[in-house]
Amino acid sequence: MTVIESGETRGLLSEEAALARVRGVCFKTGPPRRVGVELEWLVHPLDGAGAAPGEGSGKGDAAAPAAISATALRAAVDAVRELPLSSAISLEPGGQVEFSSPPATSLPACVETVGADLAAARTLLSRHGMRLVGRGLDDRAACRLLDDPRYRAMESFFDRTGPAGRIMMCSSASVQVCLDAGVAGRGPFGLGRRWFLAHVLGAVFTAAFANSPLTEGPWAGWRSGRQAVWAALDGYRNLAPAGMGRGDPRTLWARYALDAPVLCVRSEDGPWTVPGDGMTFREWINRSHTPGGPRGRPAGGPGEPGRPPDPTDLDYHLTTLFPPVRPQGHLELRMIDAQPGEDGWIVPLAVAMALFNDVVAAETAFRAVRPLAGLADGAPAPRNALWVRAARDGLTDPGLRAAAVTCFAAAREALPRLGAGRAVRAAVEEFSARYVARGRCPADDVLDGCRAAPFSAAPFDATPFGAAPFDSAPPPSADSMPPRAADKEGSP
Repeated sequence: MTVIESGETRGLLSEEAALARVRGVCFKTGPPRRVGVELEWLVHPLDGAGAAPGEGSGKGDAAAPAAISATALRAAVDAVRELPLSSAISLEPGGQVEFSSPPATSLPACVETVGADLAAARTLLSRHGMRLVGRGLDDRAACRLLDDPRYRAMESFFDRTGPAGRIMMCSSASVQVCLDAGVAGRGPFGLGRRWFLAHVLGAVFTAAFANSPLTEGPWAGWRSGRQAVWAALDGYRNLAPAGMGRGDPRTLWARYALDAPVLCVRSEDGPWTVPGDGMTFREWINRSHTPGGPRGRPAGGPGEPGRPPDPTDLDYHLTTLFPPVRPQGHLELRMIDAQPGEDGWIVPLAVAMALFNDVVAAETAFRAVRPLAGLADGAPAPRNALWVRAARDGLTDPGLRAAAVTCFAAAREALPRLGAGRAVRAAVEEFSARYVARGRCPADDVLDGCRAAPFSAAPFDATPFGAAPFDSAPPPSADSMPPRAADKEGSP
């Protein structure tokens, strides 16, 4: 059926061809060597009111900084792109700026490259009266500044299930660490093991690096309001594939991708269509092969795509899936809040690389987090109990705290073996002592200052799932944690 080469499409796309394409494109196996990072930053006025970088009120109030116009922001970002930077610079729908590093063969190279790019960009942005702010959620109300067809369609799609989509698009910022997928076999660097580790260790990262506290509404007191927002999206494209640790990640992901609702159908001649019936990509394929489509309606009606999909549509569809771990040839860890300070991003980058790319640290991390997998109870992240507790309770949860203490210690021991310099090692040491060892996260610094103050309206006052958060159960005690699972043949 369809074969795609050099951007050319021939014939119709079949399910078999689509599944094979996803398996081949999204997981590139090999020894883990490379690392990259994508840094999203909120952009605030340099001399405006509001919290300094790395500080946040956790609520929208009169102290929130003023908005920056789309025209001024585009001009500033265009000027940044003219700099001789190694990172790709992109603008998010709410005005967040993202720095995407090139793949690096070592941690020091990645830190040096991105650090230099950020320093140059900050100097230029300051001349435009702007500063970069490291925080998971903005204090300002969600407002889409970009009018690109992708973002208009995305807003329309997510508006069907509540306000979380607009907040995610326009008010959130993260640190996304990119690591090689791993080797095809078993062991610490095996693809299956790394896929499992990413989905359980990811909860530990959510808790340890939580930096988007909320102080009002059903999520009041949550350490990572950003993760709560992501969990409140449509209920499919924001979730991890089912069957974590119980199957080939490539097969699980390919099925997940085809069964995801199509967010939009692109068009060169008019507005992008948002299917009105929850049509999945698999159904779109089948509709092109079956007269009248699987629902017996002719293509081209209201909300219908009007044409069959081609491989470029499949490639685009993959960019509209937002689970906490996204395979893009490599593994993209998407669960970490943007961090406070100019260099706060270095700590999650260094810790993640150490725990995935150092064989000793990877084995230690696997054994430390494996007992936590029982809390997921088969439900996908980030809506299972483990991830909810990570976002809500941070490292006050005893199981998450114990795992974090072990994992951060393993990372600190591994960093010299990865060639990390003195400054990087010192940053991880300082974070570990200030937060991890004390069962705290950056969000707790903000919550400490807010608990005695009267709260104003939160960015949103109800979840799409009702008035209560996803998991109202109390945090588990250390005694209630599931026992360590025995090693089994075929486990990741």
